[in-house]
Amino acid sequence: MQAMDSATSQINQLGERIRAAASDKTPLRICGGGSKDFYGLRLQGEPLSTRALSGIVSYEPSELVVTVRAGTPLAELEATLASQGQCLAFEPPHFGAASTVGGMVAAGLSGPSRASVGAVRDFVLGLEMINGQGELLRYGGQVMKNVAGYDVSRLMTGSWGTLGLITEISLKVLPVAPAEATLRFDSCSQEQALDWLNHWGGQPLPLNASNWLEEDGKGTLYLRLRGARAAVQAATLRLGGERLDSDAVAADWSASRDLNLPWFQQRAADHCLWRLSVPATTAPLPLPQGAAGPFIDWHGAQRWVQAPRSAAAALQQLAQAAGGSASLFRAEDANQTSANSDLDVHAQASPAGRTSAQLHARLKQAFDPAGILNVGRLSAHW
Repeated sequence: MQAMDSATSQINQLGERIRAAASDKTPLRICGGGSKDFYGLRLQGEPLSTRALSGIVSYEPSELVVTVRAGTPLAELEATLASQGQCLAFEPPHFGAASTVGGMVAAGLSGPSRASVGAVRDFVLGLEMINGQGELLRYGGQVMKNVAGYDVSRLMTGSWGTLGLITEISLKVLPVAPAEATLRFDSCSQEQALDWLNHWGGQPLPLNASNWLEEDGKGTLYLRLRGARAAVQAATLRLGGERLDSDAVAADWSASRDLNLPWFQQRAADHCLWRLSVPATTAPLPLPQGAAGPFIDWHGAQRWVQAPRSAAAALQQLAQAAGGSASLFRAEDANQTSANSDLDVHAQASPAGRTSAQLHARLKQAFDPAGILNVGRLSAHW
């Protein structure tokens, strides 16, 4: 009861702070653990921390549902789930020990298994938030069959705090897969890797994650299988490749999730890290001269490229021509706290991009009419 009273007090204080800021048009910057401060155009406004909103409100392992406060460390939630043989199947990136559950939902970023199990928003059942007028609102519920307000809950996923401050989230969790195997295919070209992944994706195989990269002029495909023991064993025998020790490669998959593999760490000083989201069936892209990569995951749907800022237009054009999009993920300096650039992190040149920007502007007006929350976090339009 005392913990609940403390949380209520903290929420009331946050609401009062937001109402006061809206009244005098003072920009606020919502802060969790700061692990994703590198992403976005710029950081501005008075800090508004969620860290005091910590703790698991309720957890029913048999119902596969957990409700947790936004400031709870992500590692703490994952440890609690692991103790019950359960997990966040979408493998949210941490990018640091201070990562919080609220930041996980606000960022909407998913890890290596996203293409197989779904994105963060697919696991959000409901949430509580304070909008830009200081009003406490609740959407969705705490059970999977409750669909009231469900789409609004998912809307907050990936909004980067521009629509409101998330205070509490209810999430669907899943049991840890009974079996896992990682296969390595050496001397595998990008064309061959994409062909295999597209072919295997149409088969009844327990595909979970994949990475392709080129090192020392040779391409290597890593494929992770997860599922029932019989299914994983049968797929391993059918697909071939070299089976790696799962315990030994666990750290590599975590590094892939957090973009800490050597390929990401060895980026040239004048290169940014770009994220290209394209249909998985997209053929190898003719990258601009001087660009490094790609590093491919999500079975071909996500392609990371290292290139200078001057390559922005070329990369956006390539992605749009393939029916996707390109975004600036990390600035030249990997330790920089924000991209701090006038360059929009998202392409807006296409008709779809312009329509999306207009929709975002209307949502911003509805949830934060004073325009005080995380100003400019995503683009100049926000």
